[in-house]
Amino acid sequence: MQTIQAFHLGRYFCSRVVSKFNAVSQNEWNSAFKAEIDAGFFDTALSLFSSMLALGVRPDHFTLPLINRAVSSLSDWFDVGEAIHSLGIRMGFQNDIFFCNTMMDVYVKYGWISSAHYLFDEMHYRDVVSWTCLISGYARSGRVLESLRLFPEMRMAGMEPNEVTLAVMLRSCAVEKNIYCGRKLYGFVIKRGFESHELVQNTILMMFSRVGYLEEGEKFFGQIEKRNVIPWNIIMSGYSLFGDVHRIVDCFEDMMSKSISPSHETITLVISAFTKSGKLLHGQQVHAFAEKAGFADMVCKSSLIDFYAKFEGELSSSIKLFEESKASGINVWTTMLWGFIQNKQFLEAIHLFRRMQCHGFVPNADNLRALVLACIQQSTSKYGNTVHGYLIRNKHSINGDVESLETSILNMYMKSGCLLSAQRFFDSIIVKDIVAWSSMMDGYAIHGRGSEALQLFNQMRDEGVKPNSITFLSLLTACSHSGLVAEGCKVFNIMTGEYGIKPELNHYTCMVDILGRSGKLKEAVEVIDNMIIDPDARIWGALLATCRIHSDWKLATYAGQKLLELEPDNVGYHVVLSNAHASGEKWDESEKIWKMISEKEMKKNPGKSGIEVQEGIHML
Repeated sequence: MQTIQAFHLGRYFCSRVVSKFNAVSQNEWNSAFKAEIDAGFFDTALSLFSSMLALGVRPDHFTLPLINRAVSSLSDWFDVGEAIHSLGIRMGFQNDIFFCNTMMDVYVKYGWISSAHYLFDEMHYRDVVSWTCLISGYARSGRVLESLRLFPEMRMAGMEPNEVTLAVMLRSCAVEKNIYCGRKLYGFVIKRGFESHELVQNTILMMFSRVGYLEEGEKFFGQIEKRNVIPWNIIMSGYSLFGDVHRIVDCFEDMMSKSISPSHETITLVISAFTKSGKLLHGQQVHAFAEKAGFADMVCKSSLIDFYAKFEGELSSSIKLFEESKASGINVWTTMLWGFIQNKQFLEAIHLFRRMQCHGFVPNADNLRALVLACIQQSTSKYGNTVHGYLIRNKHSINGDVESLETSILNMYMKSGCLLSAQRFFDSIIVKDIVAWSSMMDGYAIHGRGSEALQLFNQMRDEGVKPNSITFLSLLTACSHSGLVAEGCKVFNIMTGEYGIKPELNHYTCMVDILGRSGKLKEAVEVIDNMIIDPDARIWGALLATCRIHSDWKLATYAGQKLLELEPDNVGYHVVLSNAHASGEKWDESEKIWKMISEKEMKKNPGKSGIEVQEGIHML
């Protein structure tokens, strides 16, 4: 008993000495642990275990696997799991397969796959659960290819998979989008008679749906004899993944006609489909059904709030739903925040954020990003500075995509003209992803600081960060705004030659602008002639603008005609072309265009200005 007590496990568990349990048998202790764990009271089970050890009761080979179940179900008890492992070894359970399997599960759940694999290698005997646990561990940790390699090793070791093993393998194929491996496993499933297992059926269907082989998925779906709501949800999720909203609706109607009761997930999928397809009435009907069926969970409420916020004039319905369900959780608040922003109600978004804090909700990265975006649109950095301060104090405890939040704060400083604050904030970001680098370069471009953008690009490359097409667009824009012609051409060549990135229309537009502004109109035309995609109005518009700067009216007329071929009803292009003819003293051509404008009754949209008065913006 002294050996057990020497582990001092009580420092990990809730210390509680229960003297009345002195006469309780080990089986009764195990029953008490199991009852607490089955009920979801994992920390209570650990507290009882601590009490048992304090009373000098020795665990048996059933006790530690039960306690491992509790540890693997909690999020911050890994050190307890390690102590349990040490205790198990000291008590001679290192060859107990039940203990070792549950110990592996603890390591897997906490992401310590190397420890799980070490334990696996040390085991004298392994069963199908051992192999499945290790395969699942690699899949969960993102090392999917290694999980796929373990399957043939398992069979070579003489161990046949069960339905859980096959489900894990099929999920790995889906994640890796490996249809070849998935089909081979499907054949194995049929050959070994696993096709009637519901878990395997659902995973095969999920695999086909996730990799984009929807026709094969539909064929397999039709072969499932007893279909409950789960396969229906899986096939609809596949349609959703590839944006086929109409087939989601058809599938839902088919499901309802067969008297299959939808689940919360079904309602969420269908509401999302109606949101994307713009079917307000259909969504309202599903809303009424959901209310009647009692689907009032947070996910459904959030989907409905988002649904109404997407339709013009229906924001009040979103607000009504939100007020009815604001106590449901932070996701509802987040959805309402984005609803206000989508409807350009930026002040309301800021006020809602303050209400959220008053209600005791701790903001996550998505809430904070919404607030920053509202500040950008409202042209105020007051609350954005507050978010920056909050991020400094709480970075390691904020849930969600902190990198996107950091990029939003960076953009806020740049768009509000605070370039120095943006530079300081950028320097404070410890792990900079490509989005942060590109955003900072874009900030330099906006402020005409092309040289600084190029220096930052070189620094990024020195740190081993690979640029993408957006990075190069920011750089080319910076060169264009700063008149850096040679540097812009070099950047374009690095993009296409060194990194093999195919130029897009925006890249070509920048190059035409860079060359044209410097008077290199011939070179600008050569860029257009050598484009690997068809030029659009942006390209010809950039050429026309630079032709006017350098009074090349012949080339301006050519560019203007190309613009009219693309957009014959654009009155602005007609006016520009007419002016080009007039500047070249081609008065008859200029008059013809004005006559055409008059005959077609074209009208130029008037410009608008805005003025901010007492936190409101009034259009003039």
